[in-house]
Amino acid sequence: MLRTHNCGELNKDHIGQTVTLCGWVDTIRDFGQGQFIDLRDRYGRTQVTIGPNSPDEVKQVVGQFHRECVVQVTGIVSARPEGQQNEKIATGDIEIEAQQAVLLNSCPNPPFLPSQAELPNEDLRLKYRYLDLRRKEMQETLALRSRVTKGIRDYFEANQFVDIETPILGRSTPEGARDYLVPSRVHHGEFYALPQSPQIYKQIMMIAGYDRYVQIARCFRDEDLRADRQPEFTQLDMEMSFVDADDVMGMIDGLMKKLAHDLLGIDIELPLPRMTYHEAMTRFGHDAPDLRFGMEIVDCTDLAAQTEFRVFRGVADAGQFVRGINAVGAASLFSRKRIDELTTYVQEDFSAKGLAWFKVNDEGELASPIAKNFEAAILEEIKSRMDAKPGDLLLFIADSWDVSCKALNGLRKKMGAELELYDDQQMHFSWVVEFPMFDHDEEEDRWVAKHHPFTAPLESDLEQLETDPGQARAQAYDLVINGYEAGGGTIRIHDSGIQQQVFGLLGMDEQQARERFGFLLDALKFGAPPHGGIALGIDRVVMLFAGLDNIRDCITFPKTQRATDLMTQAPSGVDETQLDELAISVIQPED
Repeated sequence: MLRTHNCGELNKDHIGQTVTLCGWVDTIRDFGQGQFIDLRDRYGRTQVTIGPNSPDEVKQVVGQFHRECVVQVTGIVSARPEGQQNEKIATGDIEIEAQQAVLLNSCPNPPFLPSQAELPNEDLRLKYRYLDLRRKEMQETLALRSRVTKGIRDYFEANQFVDIETPILGRSTPEGARDYLVPSRVHHGEFYALPQSPQIYKQIMMIAGYDRYVQIARCFRDEDLRADRQPEFTQLDMEMSFVDADDVMGMIDGLMKKLAHDLLGIDIELPLPRMTYHEAMTRFGHDAPDLRFGMEIVDCTDLAAQTEFRVFRGVADAGQFVRGINAVGAASLFSRKRIDELTTYVQEDFSAKGLAWFKVNDEGELASPIAKNFEAAILEEIKSRMDAKPGDLLLFIADSWDVSCKALNGLRKKMGAELELYDDQQMHFSWVVEFPMFDHDEEEDRWVAKHHPFTAPLESDLEQLETDPGQARAQAYDLVINGYEAGGGTIRIHDSGIQQQVFGLLGMDEQQARERFGFLLDALKFGAPPHGGIALGIDRVVMLFAGLDNIRDCITFPKTQRATDLMTQAPSGVDETQLDELAISVIQPED
């Protein structure tokens, strides 16, 4: 071994010992007759001193040191002089008096320093990811990620799950996003697909009799990216047989309790709270509401229909909605200019027609340029329904259901953050259940699966598949943490007849269904048990547990929002010989 200790473990108990440390030069400070060097590795920092009595050969070698060089130092552990201790680090009571020094590897002037206070722009961090990964914050996040995955494995092993790997190279079976395709060299013109999820394989495992399956799986989706999405990601994949939705959610309840306790020191009460999809959209405008604060949406459409204010009355008469939120105590904080900025926000980000508002003055009256258009009794009813008090700010969207949901959810999140209605360290876990089976694609006038095409309907809604598919509810459930969908699952269809019926509603005739999913349809006929499961995004869970707002900060080598790797410059062109072996010709797009 090149070292006897790491840079984070020495303390007063080691005083007088000769030790050897290896690491990166974090800082160099001159003190007149010598130098202090902070040596850093992933365990911490240790101060090394080179004084007037240090060997000349040590001084000569240290003279070649500069920041981020890799060095080895041997010396004697001594106590720091009184008053010079550093309580901020574990090794702050001691220092190393250097007796030998070796420059293991030099470093040119880096584009940024891992210990600098202000972060460089993200593109520079991703291009030099190896420097970024030296930062303490990144090391702590990846260590947390390691503990999360260990905690997951320990929990499921204790609950008799079998950890099973499924293929990376499989058949293209469209599940919502575009597949990443891999050409076959042996079978020209044919392709494998990287898995969007192990969905079909884990259902096959249930049919095979492995009633408790789990996997930490790599998944790939060629979709538009954002701060909490990546083209390749890691998910906890779980499936159980002879269960209902309560059993699956109960298993994840236990996992969340364990992780929150072991990693964050938080005790959460079980079972986690649940609300239906309809309730979530009605009260919060989103199917993954942030429940760390209130500010619920209030429907005032019936009151709007009674007023002569044309904007409200016209929307209500057209069968649309007038809904609002109460930003408690915010009236004095939001000037007319800031409210105009909120109006622009809902118009540009959510295509809302506009934003109506009232401030509740000290006399308890609703004050606004539009207030003169309302009868006093209607204003009083609005104030009562919104539970408005002096100093409150009431914000209203008059639009379609979808626009009102999106705009008010956006406003609610924005106001919650600006008004500091929750603690950043606070964690809230809940479930949203009973999602619709289908969404309707207006452009193509067809049904699409809300979750995936293998989702079972509620037994009470089976008839709706024939009479009114848009009203059919699914045995589906999403885990929500702090306003993020952390995972989603369903009870699966285990009856081949119902599965074919659902395929038909999705526009797949029997022949198309067999071409895409014939092996699954066949397997369902051979004694498929009732089964269901869930997938949790591990990247997203780590992001939330670490208190981050960007999923790229908890992935070792992430892609940019344009799905590129700035460090390796992937994707890239390949040699013509490789293309010839695959019988592939690259056609340049037209300008």
